[in-house]
Amino acid sequence: MGEHELIVSLGPALGVESRTFIIQVLLVLGIVGIIAWLFVKRGAKQLAVRRLLIIAFAFFAVVTVLFPGMLSRVANLVGVGRGADLLLYATVLVLLGFLALQEARTKAAEKRTTYLARRLALDEAQPPSQYRAAALRDRQDG
Repeated sequence: MGEHELIVSLGPALGVESRTFIIQVLLVLGIVGIIAWLFVKRGAKQLAVRRLLIIAFAFFAVVTVLFPGMLSRVANLVGVGRGADLLLYATVLVLLGFLALQEARTKAAEKRTTYLARRLALDEAQPPSQYRAAALRDRQDG
């Protein structure tokens, strides 16, 4: 059995038509590719919590692609009419979470930059006695 035959034969086993199965496979491969890129791009510097959240998101995305009916059932359980609406709401929440995280990172970076600029200014400043002596020399010369 070839690879293509295996993929097509899995479609009915999962309760989907072969055309639907093709887009599902493409979406899952895209999701896995993006997640792999994120891990390679960030490497060991990424926090474990962030990795777990990414894995949870990828799992959720794969499940919703493979079993779209389940998303509709979950949506109905929580009082949303359609699974697509629930997915939109979840996407908005995740986007807002990432925006809040980015804002916090930006503020922390600004604080570090301000601290470093102040520290550098203090480290490079002349002691008061040297400044006074230079000012008095300039006054006498001028």
